[in-house]
Amino acid sequence: MTRRVVVTGLGIVSPIGNDLETSWKAALAGVSGIDKVTRFDASILGSQIAGEVKDFDASKYLGVKEVRRFDRFVHLGVAAGIMALEDSGIEVTEAFAPEIGVAIGAGIGGIPLICANHDALNTRGPRRISPFMIPGSIINMTGGQLAIMKNLKGPNIAHVTACSTGLHAIGEAMHIIRRGDATAMIAGGCESTIHPLAMGAFDAMHALSRRNDDPKTSSRPFDKDRDGFVMGEGAGVLMLEELEHALARGAHIYAEVAGYGLSGDAYHITTPSTDGPARCMRMALRNAGMNPDDIDYLNAHGTSTPVGDVNEVKAVKEVFGDHARHLVVNSTKSMTGHLLGGAGGVESVFTVMAVAEQVSPPTINVFNQDPECDVDVCANEARPMKIRAAMKNSFGFGGTNSTVIYKRFEG
Repeated sequence: MTRRVVVTGLGIVSPIGNDLETSWKAALAGVSGIDKVTRFDASILGSQIAGEVKDFDASKYLGVKEVRRFDRFVHLGVAAGIMALEDSGIEVTEAFAPEIGVAIGAGIGGIPLICANHDALNTRGPRRISPFMIPGSIINMTGGQLAIMKNLKGPNIAHVTACSTGLHAIGEAMHIIRRGDATAMIAGGCESTIHPLAMGAFDAMHALSRRNDDPKTSSRPFDKDRDGFVMGEGAGVLMLEELEHALARGAHIYAEVAGYGLSGDAYHITTPSTDGPARCMRMALRNAGMNPDDIDYLNAHGTSTPVGDVNEVKAVKEVFGDHARHLVVNSTKSMTGHLLGGAGGVESVFTVMAVAEQVSPPTINVFNQDPECDVDVCANEARPMKIRAAMKNSFGFGGTNSTVIYKRFEG
């Protein structure tokens, strides 16, 4: 019998809140976390707006030395991981420590820290390079540091699959538990690349919104006038746990992780195909033993790019057929911006909460819905609804796709 996997803890740091309660309340209220960039002077860039995490105090989660040594994406990921662990109520004993693993990835990693050390090299010489630059900026250090802090001795891995990262981490962590290699996994994604180099690079690709005079409405998934995605930052992490263990300790169960799919487009480094996402969604349904009409809600990748949104809707209609008309297909990126490697984690937190509380967050900024995106996007207002099961999509550069299905836990 396949071991069942459930979600027993959630942790999030996002542009709309630094904890679960604040972020979820803001998501339901349709609050935008996007504004003018404050971290540096962005006036030289074409896109000068971002979803920044605000008033975040890393010292609440890490010591003073660790804050200084690690890049910001590690700060955010460790914070969300600690929240998920604490929310789950799991006791980490010496005997149980090898049964708890970590799978937290990032799409890009420590660009700010790398650039700061490059500047130090150029202006002050090699002796000014920090000995902590490498461990402070590499992507697996979020999970590594979290494991060290909390004595988590189970599988410790970090996925790097562009914007599919966080969701791949969750899906692979599910399989780790299913096959018996761990009893619990802290899984998700994090990212913090609101930096002149990263934003300038995406801007050079003409990928970012340039609606600088109206930041709050700049991220417009499925809207006819969308003009690109908005950079965001943050972290979303789930505590996944084997069902019988969760029941035995009386854990609160948010939802069950029912299925996982992954695929490759083999098409183009940045332009998506319809075939890859469609196969990914079908695999997740097959893995879950579910039919398309079992899904009520889909938290889309929905980045607010002209090509990407239409492509995803076409893939959804191909997979779901007539049932696509009965789905709610929304994008919470309308509020947070696109968190790259952290997107799948943060949006999984929102998807799990949607299942747990039976309500869809809105897609805000839908002023003139694109006729090619002709699905119910839950425009502008949250909607209480029956959600038996929910699908979450994440797609990344290189044609790497991930889909996870979360369903309501019914024993």
